[in-house]
Amino acid sequence: MRHIIAILLQNEAGALTRVAGLFSTRGYNIESLSVAATDDPTVSRITLVTRGSEAVLQQIANQLLKLIDVVGVEDLTDGEHIERELVLLKLRLQPGQTDAVRGFVVRAGGRVLDPAPDAFVVELTANEAEVNRFIDELARHSETLEVVRSGALGVGRATRRLELVR
Repeated sequence: MRHIIAILLQNEAGALTRVAGLFSTRGYNIESLSVAATDDPTVSRITLVTRGSEAVLQQIANQLLKLIDVVGVEDLTDGEHIERELVLLKLRLQPGQTDAVRGFVVRAGGRVLDPAPDAFVVELTANEAEVNRFIDELARHSETLEVVRSGALGVGRATRRLELVR
C-alpha cells in the first residue's frame, strides 16, 4: 500500500541523510521526497511517499522516532488528508495545436507558463492520479520534452497537526 509520511526533523546538516539512510539500509524505496523549512526555522518537514504494509510502516515510524534529529512522524494515509503534486511539462507542439493544447490545459486546471510551440511549458497542481492523466493526455497531442514532478505533499484534514515529540 502507498503511504505518505510526514516527518518533522531538526533543520541541521546530515539530518536528511540519516532519514534516507534508514530507508535504504532496510531496503525500502522512497518514491518521492520533498523537504522544506517550517514556520519554525529550526525544524524542517519531510514529506515522503513509500510503499509497504501497515506493519512495515509502523516499524519505519518507530525507527524514525529513534533518530536524534526526528521530532515528529505521521502517516497521513491513516486519516483523511489532502495530497497535491506539482508537475511542469515541456512540450513540442505541431503547428496548429497550440489552441487545442492550451484549452485542454486550462480545462484541466493548469496554466501555460511559456507558449513557445517548440518549448511549450505548462504546470498543473493536482493529486497523483490527475497528474498522471494530464501527462498521458498531453503526450497524445504533443511530443513530451521534459517532465518535472515535485512528488506528493500532504496535510491532514483534521484540526490536529503534526506536533513535535517532546
